[in-house]
Amino acid sequence: MGKKLQTLKGFRDFLPPEKKARDFVLERILEAFRQSGFEPLETPTLDYKENIMGKYGDEADKLVYEFVDRGGREVAMRYDQTVPTARVIAQYQNELTFPFKRYQVQNVFRADKPQKGRYREFTQCDIDIFGSSSPLADAEVLATTYQAYKSVGFETIELRLNDRQILFDLLAPFSNELLTTANIIQSIDKLDKLAPDQVAEELVGKGLAKDQASKVLDIIDQAEPSENLKEIISLATQLGVPENVLKFSPSIARGLDYYTGIIFEIVAPGFDGGSLGGGGRYDKLINDLAGVEIPAVGVGIGFDRTVEAAAALNLIPQSTNSAEVLVTIFDSKFLSNSLEAVKKLRQAGICAELYVDDAKIGKQLKYASRKEIPFVIVIGDEEAAKEQVALKDLVSGEQTSQSLEETVAIIKKASGGCGCGRC
Repeated sequence: MGKKLQTLKGFRDFLPPEKKARDFVLERILEAFRQSGFEPLETPTLDYKENIMGKYGDEADKLVYEFVDRGGREVAMRYDQTVPTARVIAQYQNELTFPFKRYQVQNVFRADKPQKGRYREFTQCDIDIFGSSSPLADAEVLATTYQAYKSVGFETIELRLNDRQILFDLLAPFSNELLTTANIIQSIDKLDKLAPDQVAEELVGKGLAKDQASKVLDIIDQAEPSENLKEIISLATQLGVPENVLKFSPSIARGLDYYTGIIFEIVAPGFDGGSLGGGGRYDKLINDLAGVEIPAVGVGIGFDRTVEAAAALNLIPQSTNSAEVLVTIFDSKFLSNSLEAVKKLRQAGICAELYVDDAKIGKQLKYASRKEIPFVIVIGDEEAAKEQVALKDLVSGEQTSQSLEETVAIIKKASGGCGCGRC
């Protein structure tokens, strides 16, 4: 008996149906990013440990994968895309045009406890604007985030907003020698997952008196939007974000230490799997990293959870075929006819798959049916003699014979677009 094969806990494989669903969502998100003028960027999976550690807070630092490589260097795996990109901005500042708007889609790694919706390797879709401290930049990030989810098909989405400065101003009086303001914020950030009394208990465990912990929760509950946040909301609505999408939520804290201004999280009503992502302004991170003053604001879309939400809300088409038509090999003597058909179909912009094994026509038809390819082309003696092809519609069962040019038109009309099945 062979060795049992399995993936590492917290890591996943994606077979074609899952990968196609993910590609469907990603293509629509990227479309929104590009429409708003964001440009692509990638960073390495590994970075020097000193560039990664100490940027997120004590709790997050514990989840960073770190090790010593064969060259004796202390390195760390990408925890998010914000810190590595901050390094890029500082390193290449003289080669970039500011304000610099970038999007980035890569995997990140966290030594977290795997559970439903939480993995050790997952994909983030980020957009950030570097070099502008204007509320316009904050509003642009909100508007592009909203448009990305609208593009995927979400009918309703909530962007729950807060201002980190509100939290600092309200919570600073409660800090003491045992408990920093940042420590308090990290606990407040758990109010969407824990009951208020549980958060209060955590604060007490960190060194806050019981009555003080209760006051902290009361003050947060009664907070009002800052003037900065009001202006950002006004600008975002003018950019097309409906007012009911932008919701002030004073308990949103975003546990990472580097946030300095607006903070927000993405929530899909009707999906109970948690927030779909979040972001905010982080004007000091690049300075902390490289001693260069470059303000920044951005969002990290939790791609995996967004795909889960899209699937749960039935936003992903049932069929996301790569091919719109299968061209069969009826007989080896008609191989050149089939190859010519595949060539012309692809030149016409139709996603055409060629059956690449030696099999009887019945097996080839079953192959197409199993892959949910809607059309099959067969070229036999009769079709070859008339310079035609037989087109079988596997959905209706109808079969017709006509020229290849006419067949192209039929497939395009049925697909409602270019013939790829995704238009």
